Amino acid sequence: MIQLKRIYDPAEDTDGQRILVDRIWPRGVTKEKAQITVWIKDIAPSPSLRTWFGHRPERFDDFKARYETELSDVAVLPYLEKLRSWSELGMVTLLYAAKDRQFNHAVVLKEYLDTLESS
Repeated sequence: MIQLKRIYDPAEDTDGQRILVDRIWPRGVTKEKAQITVWIKDIAPSPSLRTWFGHRPERFDDFKARYETELSDVAVLPYLEKLRSWSELGMVTLLYAAKDRQFNHAVVLKEYLDTLESS
């Protein structure tokens, strides 16, 4: 099972494996407060894609398509497989720093992982 959560939200016992999926460490969050299991930078969107998107909702559909292309890269496959294997064992919480809970890369990543699980 996979859920999404902002890194700024309090950690809970029900979070399971807490995986930070941002390329940049979130401002104002200490490693102790984050309580992450692992930080997977390489599964986040490329810097150029992240900059282009700029968290602009009107670009989200194009961003999603471009990010899914990045996720299909062979270099990302080991990270996707690790996330899938953890989710088969219990709860996995993908942590992100974006303010917008609807239009961010973690939403795309979760949907992508859900699609892989059902195939």
